[in-house]
Amino acid sequence: MRLNIEALNDAKELSGLENTVIEISHVSKQFGGFKAVDDANFGIRQGEFFSMLGPSGCGKTTTLRMIAGFEQPTSGEVRLDGKDVSKVPPYKRNVNTVFQNYALFPHMTVFDNIAFGPRSTKAPKGEIAGRVKEMLEIVHLADFAERRPTQLSGGQQQRVALARALVNYPSALLLDEPLGALDLKLRQTMQLELKRIQREVGITFVFVTHDQEEALTMSDRIAVMNAGRVEQIGTPEEIYHQPATVFVAGFIGVANLIPAAVVAVTGDLATVDAAGHRFGVPVTDESIKPADSAVVMVRPERLHISLDRPTGDLAAVEATVEELVFQGPVLRASLRTAAGTELVAHIGPEDALPMLRPGDRLWASWVLDAACLLRSVDTTAETALVS
Repeated sequence: MRLNIEALNDAKELSGLENTVIEISHVSKQFGGFKAVDDANFGIRQGEFFSMLGPSGCGKTTTLRMIAGFEQPTSGEVRLDGKDVSKVPPYKRNVNTVFQNYALFPHMTVFDNIAFGPRSTKAPKGEIAGRVKEMLEIVHLADFAERRPTQLSGGQQQRVALARALVNYPSALLLDEPLGALDLKLRQTMQLELKRIQREVGITFVFVTHDQEEALTMSDRIAVMNAGRVEQIGTPEEIYHQPATVFVAGFIGVANLIPAAVVAVTGDLATVDAAGHRFGVPVTDESIKPADSAVVMVRPERLHISLDRPTGDLAAVEATVEELVFQGPVLRASLRTAAGTELVAHIGPEDALPMLRPGDRLWASWVLDAACLLRSVDTTAETALVS
């Protein structure tokens, strides 16, 4: 049975409402004549790591700011723990925000920075000390309690900011690209640290990023945004292997996008003409019909390269090698079909091939379930889209 992606996402969201901490109910945000967020409608569940992913200007930070209370929706509602908080000021919402600039108090020790929140709520001294100690243990900074922020590394400062935001046990922690200022190695380390901390405290994390690797590494679910609209919500595996749109396919990782014409649709399988060849592709979008223009999406690691035309139940296109780049674990091969479509294949050490050179002719093939068929909605499908 073929599935309607939009209806499937709606059904998934509705099924989790009883477990929802944050509800974005048909929210739009307009700045003058510019619509920054366009009818966002989804829920974020208790205890999940939820990422909003997309390019600059897609509306992800504006959405986060509406959850935090720094912006109010033009229309729609933001609900926290079932209550409409659309017009409630930030300090009255049970959420905390961590920004890229950690904004630690430089004159205070690590202990005092973390204790600032519970002290502001007049919590008993004994309780404050216990909560701060607990947070220091969780962020692995128990031995740094008496240091000041200037005596810490960037990663340590970020963990202090996290502990300070978590010590009051908010319903959700909002993180606005907090890893952006860190170098690559530290950023990768902190991705795992953030996920560990989130699992230990069990609080909902809402994470905004434009970095695909960050979202795929840490998230339970991802909302991919483009031009103010949510294009798809799903697990990292769903987003990567079963993108709902051409934009999602091209934005997440590297994707080969091959323009195709739909010849026939039989059950869950479409027959297409693409790159001068005819083959079958699984169909998940029930709106795709014969004679439609579409795009076949295949990830580079799913392409198999051979000098001879493959036999058996494989889809295959002929292509010419244009460039070969050594990338450590794989050799990245840039190919071009006779129809002019660019392809990228990752060739691993297990692939027994003779020495390839630019200009060589070969075949790129894949098993049936390695590809998916997407509706062609604009000119982004004219060539293979890689990122």
